[in-house]
Amino acid sequence: MINYSFSILDLEYFLLLFTRISCFVFIAPFFSMRNTPARVRVGISFFTAALLYQALSPAEVPVYDTVLEYGIVIMKEAIVGLLIGFAANICTSIVNFAGSIADMETGLSMVTLMDPTSRENSSITGVFYQYVLMLVMTATGMYRYLFSALADTFRLIPVNGAVLRGDRLADSLITFLGDYVIIGFRIVLPIFCAILLLNAVLGVLAKVSPQMNMFSVGIQLKILVGFGVMFFTAGMLPGIGDFVFREMKEMIDSFVGALQ
Repeated sequence: MINYSFSILDLEYFLLLFTRISCFVFIAPFFSMRNTPARVRVGISFFTAALLYQALSPAEVPVYDTVLEYGIVIMKEAIVGLLIGFAANICTSIVNFAGSIADMETGLSMVTLMDPTSRENSSITGVFYQYVLMLVMTATGMYRYLFSALADTFRLIPVNGAVLRGDRLADSLITFLGDYVIIGFRIVLPIFCAILLLNAVLGVLAKVSPQMNMFSVGIQLKILVGFGVMFFTAGMLPGIGDFVFREMKEMIDSFVGALQ
């Protein structure tokens, strides 16, 4: 006979777990896409919280006396979930930044598409890179790492154990933003170099034969060269995805360390 009791204290503890997990799911990459139904995200958060509730020790239940103190604990758990999800989400936006740079070089910056995952206007190349990243993320099981990292946060940062250190969070964010620009340029470096050489050739041709309309010719050549370089460097995209995922792990570890 199974004797299982579930008190009000257990319910309050479960709600704290659910708060951190749901805030993470609603902002983390792959799960925060706008075309993902809200009830699916709520269901994922609920069942994940139920599994973690069975795994965590009851001794980790925080101590509070009033409703106000319980509300403060809920806010702290929400902030922890949002920060961890933000750390993962900001890394996936690197490919959108790289796509915007590529479109500026190829002359496609005036053309934008509505990204159905975010319902925002994005560059064509950025949307392409974003879809490839999501495909690599699904094929490699990276979403499992996100849940594993989320589960580890309860061991590193127990419920009501987060200490918000603004200076360490700011240092982590500033360091990443510096790497953000460097990584974006590295992704589009082949396109950037090819367009730079093309501009040099067009400049020489404009001097050699001034009667040619290099403006109209250059626009078409930039698009062709840009697509050609993207085609020949398509094999590098899985490696780029792995590189972005390593940055994501480092960013999550940095944020978790700043919250301990």
